Order: sequence, then C-alpha cells, then structure tokens
Amino acid sequence: MGQDESQRTDRSAQIARFSRPEQTFPTLTAAEIERLRLFGELRTYRHGELLFETGKRGPGMFVVLSGHVAITERDGLGHVTPVIDQGPGQFLAELGQLSGRPALVDGRAEGDVEVLLIPPDRLRSLLVAEADLGERIMRALILRRVNLIQGGVGGPVLIGPSNSAGVVRLQGFLTRNGQPHHLLDPDSEHDAAEVIARYSPKPEDWPLVVTADGTVLRNPSEIELGRAIGMIGGPKNDRIYDVAIVGCGPAGLATAVYAASEGLSVAVVDTRAFGGQAGASARIENYLGFPTGISGQALAGRAFTQAQKFGADIMIPMSVKSLDCSRAGGTFALALDCGDTLRSRAVVVASGARYRRPQIENLDKFEGRGVWYWASPVEARLCSGDEVALVGAGNSAGQAAVFLSGHAKRVLMIIRGGGLGASMSRYLIERIEATPNIELLFNTEITALEGDDTALLRRIRWKSRLSSDEDSAEIRNLFLFVGADPATGWLDGCGVTLDRGGFVVTGAQSEQNLGRLVAPLETSVPGVYAVGDVRSGSVKRVGGAIGEGAQVVASLHGYLGDAAKPAL
Repeated sequence: MGQDESQRTDRSAQIARFSRPEQTFPTLTAAEIERLRLFGELRTYRHGELLFETGKRGPGMFVVLSGHVAITERDGLGHVTPVIDQGPGQFLAELGQLSGRPALVDGRAEGDVEVLLIPPDRLRSLLVAEADLGERIMRALILRRVNLIQGGVGGPVLIGPSNSAGVVRLQGFLTRNGQPHHLLDPDSEHDAAEVIARYSPKPEDWPLVVTADGTVLRNPSEIELGRAIGMIGGPKNDRIYDVAIVGCGPAGLATAVYAASEGLSVAVVDTRAFGGQAGASARIENYLGFPTGISGQALAGRAFTQAQKFGADIMIPMSVKSLDCSRAGGTFALALDCGDTLRSRAVVVASGARYRRPQIENLDKFEGRGVWYWASPVEARLCSGDEVALVGAGNSAGQAAVFLSGHAKRVLMIIRGGGLGASMSRYLIERIEATPNIELLFNTEITALEGDDTALLRRIRWKSRLSSDEDSAEIRNLFLFVGADPATGWLDGCGVTLDRGGFVVTGAQSEQNLGRLVAPLETSVPGVYAVGDVRSGSVKRVGGAIGEGAQVVASLHGYLGDAAKPAL
C-alpha cells in the first residue's frame, strides 16, 4: 500500500468517528476553490508550523491547497489527542471562526502546506454571497461544533464532584452557550486527583477549572470563566453601532438577525447565555414550522449562529450597568460591567425577565444545591431514579415536568391554583395527564425546605391552601417555574417609562408619547425600543417575542434614516 493510499485509509477511519461525516468534512472541487479565492489570500507554512493554536484567536477559515494539516486536541493538563488529518480540498474552521473566537484545537502543518486564508469578516461575506457553497460550509461549521461538544473536545477542563453546586452551575453555563468542555471527577479520574493534590482545594473551591494555557481557576464566576476562555470582549475599537440590543433571548436574537441581515451594524449584550428563559425549555412544540418540536437550546442556537453569520457582535456574558440617554455626540452610551462603554445610535431593550423567587424561608441557601430555575440535561442527570418536585403552572413548568418525567422516578407538580387551563397550552395539559409518573397537587404551596450537614436539599414540606393539611417528602431536587420579574434595573434614571410592574411602556401607552407619532414598540425616549417579555403588554410567548424582534427593525430603519437627515 502506497503512502497516499495509506493516508486516505487513515483519514477515512478518522472521519468515520464523527456524526454525518460527509457533511462534516466535505471536499471542495477545484471550481469551488476558485470561487473562494475572491475572499481569501494565499499563505504558506513549513513543516511543524502552527496555522492556529488552542486558546488563541483564530485568523479565520483555511482552505488547504496542498499538503496536510494535523488537527489535535490539547487540554490544559498537557494531553494531546489526534482529532483528524485534513488535506487538499478540505477547509479548516468551526463556528468560532465566524467571529474570530479562540481556536479549540491545534492545526499543525505536516510537510509544507499552502492554504487560502479567509478572515472572519470575509468568511461571513462568503456565506452570504455564495448561497449554495455557503450553505455547505455553514452546515459543516455547525456539525463540527456539535461533534466537539459531544466528544468533549476542546474548551476548559472542570474538576470536581459531578453533583457539586459549582460543577452544575458552570456546566449549565457552558452548555447553554454551546461551549465544549469536559468534566473530571476526582473520585474516579487519576488526572483530577493529581491536580487536586497540587492545589489542595477547599470545598468552596469546587470546581477547579483548567483552561487551555494551564491556568487553574477556583470556582470562578460565569464572567470570570467567560473571559478566561475568550468568550467575550468589549466593543471593537470604540466602534459606534447602529443598534445595541440588550438581551439575547428570542426577541433580542430576532432583532439581531433581521437588523444585521439588512445591513445595520449590531451589538448584542447578555448577562448569561443566548436563548434567555426559552433557551432552557426542554421542548417547544407550538412554534411555527416545528411539528415534532424543538428544544429551546436548539432553536436559540440556530438563531445565535444566524446572527453571527450576518455580522452581529455578541458579547456574552456581559452586563449593562446603566443607559445614558443624553445622546451626547448623537449616540446612546451603555456602561458595561467590564468598564467599557458601548455606543450606539439606537437601543433595543430585550432584557426579558429574571426568575421570580417565591417567599420560602432559606430558599437562597439551597439555590444551586438542589433548587433550580430551569431543567436542562445537566440537572436531569442529577434526578435519575429520584423523586423531584416542581412548582409552577405555565408552559415552561409543563415542558419541564414532561422532560423530567423521562429521568425521575416521580415528578410532584405543585400548583398554587385550582387548575392548569388558565395558564398552560392544552396540548401540554393533555400530555401531563397522560404521563403516569407526574402527580398534580392543586391549591398547594411549599412551606419549608430542609437540608443535610452539607447544606444540600433533602426534604420539602407543603400544605393545602384549602385546609390545614400538611405533608412532606424526601426531595433532593426542586424546580421553580413561578414566573419572572422584568430585568429593567439598568434603565433607572434614563427617562424610559415603566409600568407599575416594572415593564417597559411603549407606543401610545406612554404619557410622554402623547401628541407625537411613535412606533408601537418605541419607548418614551426616541430611539429606544422594547421587545419581548420585558415590554408591558407583550404576549410572553416565544413566537410573540420573535415577531416583535422582527417588527422593530422597520422602526429602527425609520429612526436611523430620520436621524441621518440634515436639519433644515
């Protein structure tokens, strides 16, 4: 067997390990490569040189013209694992290169290599200009990220007990943001035990997080971790954007996709993850176009990728501390928690709502230690074979109950009112009633939570609102879906009118708008708009939020066009 034939055999074996391999690693024809030359520049690398390096910002997508490139995984513990070898006609990139994020793997030249390098901005132009070819490339980028996540390839290493609050918190954060990572449990992993012996963590240090360059973080916050792995950065080069969108839920993502696709420069800021509360939904079955249903994570992930494809700058996790509406220099100023200022000509408030905390004594003591405000596969893993409790009567609660019933022995659904019909879709009610391990307790509320010596939840107590009956059960995981309060504190002092509940008032509802022609989604401050759950009077459904996000773009065009006209 010749060397070339041997390489082809080895590569075929490597590709076979991936799902949908022919779509994940397509080979471009000579004619297709010629079309790509318009978007890139020629580069050469000698044997052993790195084209891109784990943890460092990738320069874009490489198209291999001659030679071979070895793709390997290298984690912060010093392990190097072969991933795949790519040769002529192959392209090297994954989703992170749409926005110049740090590389998740190493790419090293095997022999002399000639490539076509397409930087992120030109890559996005390519995806739009070359529809058929762009579709193939985009599909491959998405599948590669999916394979990295499923295989635990790239990203940080989390070290700690799998059921510790810190591990669950950071795994949820990374999973919600589509970030590859893997977990080492010190009880079973030799490498984890070595790191622990070196750093001697205290219980409050769990988990240790090892980044690609070997840096070890002790139970970092989401923002600390996001910065350490290169997820976020401040505004680019003091750039002034056409529109700043605060919130990356369905409404904010829809605004970003439609605004960026129509040529507006867009910045999106979110404090935790793309998708908002909808992103934590186990399954959405009443959204147009998905008759078999789709998870909130999958729906939001597609929109997140789509927004990046059209050039939106998305900053997660990043918080807006305040909004200055004085419009000095013709722009709004958003103060960010990193100390930078984001400037834009218009602002869309899509900050949604924060999970409401019921009045239960010691509730904060058990948050992240048995009390959860969403139900993802991370939390479901902790519930396997156990009895769990869930409080709530809306669609999110119903979706979570059905999802958890596939993992838990029994789901005790606690409802303060006397039924579900007023707040839950009929299809969900029927599914809950048909699920044998979901038990409904109406006119009931939780009265107390009890823990063990390690401060983990172990028992809940509840009582009937119609009698003096009380009961309790050994419950280690409690899920709360009792609504949310609007996330509008950052608007204090900027002149945007809120209703009594703290939601943003828009259109003719606002007294400040009386006597002037305003768009339905415009607030009391010209140039500031509100969409989705944060808006007073909104429908509070995924479809409604996405519709408002699309609708507001026409108003943005009108406002920006008027602002650009010279004064008469």
